[in-house]
Amino acid sequence: MASAVAAGLLAGCAGAGGAASSPRGGAVDVLMVNNPQMVELRKLTAAHFTKDTGIEVNFTTLPENDVRDKAGQDFANQAGQYDVATISNFEVPFYARNGWLRPLDPYAAEDSTFDRADLLDPVRRSLTADDGRLYGVPFYGESSFLMYRKDVFAEKGLTMPAHPTWHQVADLAAAVDGARKGMRGICLRGQPGWGEVIAPLTTVVNTFGGTWFTKDWQARLTAPEFVRATEFYVRLVREHGEKGAAQSGYAECLNGVVQGRAAMWYDATAAAGPLEAAGSPVKGRIGYAPAPVERTASSGWLYTWAWGLQKASRNPDKAWKFISWASGKEYEALVGREAGWAGVPAGKRASTYESRPYRQAAAAFWDVTRASIAATDPWRPGTQPRPAPGIQFVGIPEFSDLGTKVSREISAAIAGRQSVATSLRKSQKMAERIGERYRSR
Repeated sequence: MASAVAAGLLAGCAGAGGAASSPRGGAVDVLMVNNPQMVELRKLTAAHFTKDTGIEVNFTTLPENDVRDKAGQDFANQAGQYDVATISNFEVPFYARNGWLRPLDPYAAEDSTFDRADLLDPVRRSLTADDGRLYGVPFYGESSFLMYRKDVFAEKGLTMPAHPTWHQVADLAAAVDGARKGMRGICLRGQPGWGEVIAPLTTVVNTFGGTWFTKDWQARLTAPEFVRATEFYVRLVREHGEKGAAQSGYAECLNGVVQGRAAMWYDATAAAGPLEAAGSPVKGRIGYAPAPVERTASSGWLYTWAWGLQKASRNPDKAWKFISWASGKEYEALVGREAGWAGVPAGKRASTYESRPYRQAAAAFWDVTRASIAATDPWRPGTQPRPAPGIQFVGIPEFSDLGTKVSREISAAIAGRQSVATSLRKSQKMAERIGERYRSR
């Protein structure tokens, strides 16, 4: 049934980027970020998906920043080099508005194995565009939380509060800094990139009472709340964070925690799977607490790496079969059997959290993860109304460039090359230009 729907959609977009036959003979070309869950997917695809369907899949896996650049160029030009790319709830609204994506509702409706109703509401809504149609299918969903070494805390006689504040976390980071040879108190992203240092920093800004823009697009990066949050973040990572913090992102912190170089880590809930995977040196040693707060009740972000099907795809029906398989219940069960249930790409389906094998394997973190996702509100992540949705980002196309430029300024402050005040003065001017454009529309 999905093939018939896909054939109709392909006919409807002939000429969008060219519909010439694929030089690779109809294989599906997938661009995706090189996170552990995607690496596992790549390992399993040939022996299962291709074996069962006969559909070849060519993967290109790159670091997060590179995937964003390459997907943006390919989809904006409708070049059709990639049928499918991992995009996020940040890109989906304006990719859809620009006509770069195929709506996925028809495929999901005709695919009896997909079960769209099983998708978690916050994640599904975040991938639904202004026209009410679904333009992305989640591979995994996530919020953010605090991870900490239970064994180190026990040795130090420390207790993690059930709902920690950031100032409590700073005190704990000082207490556990140096607890083991080469171990720092906390790992926080400092690497440039709006999806790197800006993501956790913006959640700190939110809960300290700050915002990038007021509801009428006044830039507020030099407001006292934004300054206090940024000074707090930079001071914490400089005093008790990882070495080389200005070059450390998600992957570097994950490796550092696995190798025992950090006693705490504030980052994506999706990180728990790799930490608790079979063979992980820290398996069973990590505790999980909600995202630290100051003035808000919660502060976790909402994010999903999702599959976007390019409108110019040459093989949309085959691409949907891959998407449906990779985001389906059976794939999660396959990962559970082959790699362990803790590594299942979770955070997207309600049924995952009703699965007994998953609950047992993810006992340390599944309930914190689900509660964190459920608590997210992209329209009210802080203490004041916002002009655009987004928790760890501002949901406008210009934020990709603005956030990246601001991230370089913040990263320079973390590296000690300039003060926080200087970095935010420069950033404020860039944000003011964006705000002026929106006010004049």
